Amino acid sequence: MKFTVDKHEKYILLKLNESKLNSIVTPQLKSELILINTEGQRNIILDLSQVKYADSSGLSSLLVGHRLCKNAAGSFILAGLNDAVARLVTISQLDNVLTIVPTAEEGVDHIFMEEIEKELKKEAR
Repeated sequence: MKFTVDKHEKYILLKLNESKLNSIVTPQLKSELILINTEGQRNIILDLSQVKYADSSGLSSLLVGHRLCKNAAGSFILAGLNDAVARLVTISQLDNVLTIVPTAEEGVDHIFMEEIEKELKKEAR
């Protein structure tokens, strides 16, 4: 699996440099997501702008990422979905579960807004 990991203080940007998100790629993607999570990162942006095709095993790996981040009180954000992948996500009704933004930069903005909201809620208590 070809990918890049860009680590930041509040989040990790994981860019998948593959054209297919299928059963060949997903075991490695799941492993990487678990590794990132066990390192203490709770906010992950997964940039899928290079992915042209996804199947059910690919969707499964996205749900793993979502669950890991949710359990850590963080966010799992998908960015850069092409039409075919976005259509598959919508058909499987995962667009109601997953956070999807057009670009990785918007994912970063989303995470910072959520972090600010969490801080404000802590202060309000």
